Amino acid sequence: MDNRQEVREFLTTRRARITPEQAGLPTTGARRVPGLRRSEVATIAGLSVEYYARLERGQIAGASSGVLEALARALQLDDTERAHLLDLARAADGIPSSGRPRRRTAGKAAARESLQWVLDAIKDGVAFVRDPHQNLVATNALGRAFYSPVIGDGGRMPNLARFQFLDPAAREFFPDWELFAQMCVAIMRAEAGRDPHDRGLQDLVGELSTRSEIFRQLWADHNVRTHGSGTKRFQHPVVGELVLAYEELAITAEPGLVLLIYTAEPGSPSAERLQLLASWTAPADALGNS
Repeated sequence: MDNRQEVREFLTTRRARITPEQAGLPTTGARRVPGLRRSEVATIAGLSVEYYARLERGQIAGASSGVLEALARALQLDDTERAHLLDLARAADGIPSSGRPRRRTAGKAAARESLQWVLDAIKDGVAFVRDPHQNLVATNALGRAFYSPVIGDGGRMPNLARFQFLDPAAREFFPDWELFAQMCVAIMRAEAGRDPHDRGLQDLVGELSTRSEIFRQLWADHNVRTHGSGTKRFQHPVVGELVLAYEELAITAEPGLVLLIYTAEPGSPSAERLQLLASWTAPADALGNS
């Protein structure tokens, strides 16, 4: 990925979304561009117009932390966007992967028995491990049942982004498909900023950009986010609608991998359906372990 282009497009898209009113500026006369002008961003950030224009052309190498922080405030970046800007600046300065520990391959992580033991110990929630390329690396028993529309009959560990954008079944599994699509791309964007030389992620982005017009449009928006926590709605072919809370946990022993756990509110219809799904998988698991 071209770092200068990434910087240029990220800054211009952030500038375009802020109105003068949001920035506390007076509005006079017709405006030819959406959002703020370069000169207005420069003034708010305390930079010269010439220097800000240079930054927006992608020449961010050497920018001080003070300049980057001022830019983040002027563009009203949230925490994830600010971190993404810093990642882009580090990449421009030649600092690899934000100084993070080197990532190990997902295959090594999946082969580690103790990680699978942790997943198997979680009985009442959907638990799975995902890598930075959106590959489903490992799951617990309930996770395999939950993701049965994604995994399919072959039992393969699939790529969640490919399922999201290339499999028609995704629109049934995710009732809020548009929201899920935006989240998926924004998470991938953040990963790309953290490690711009990740060839596997570059190949995946190229594939999805070629095969999905919607992915291509969302990728061009340059929105970034982390998963964190929240609530999602699913339509499972066996038990119907599930409204589940999720928590994302970093696996410190495997940099780049995350553990996600989906649970239902106790006593809710979704909790009952999740228990039904667990009981539906029990005979198959018992058979597989016999």
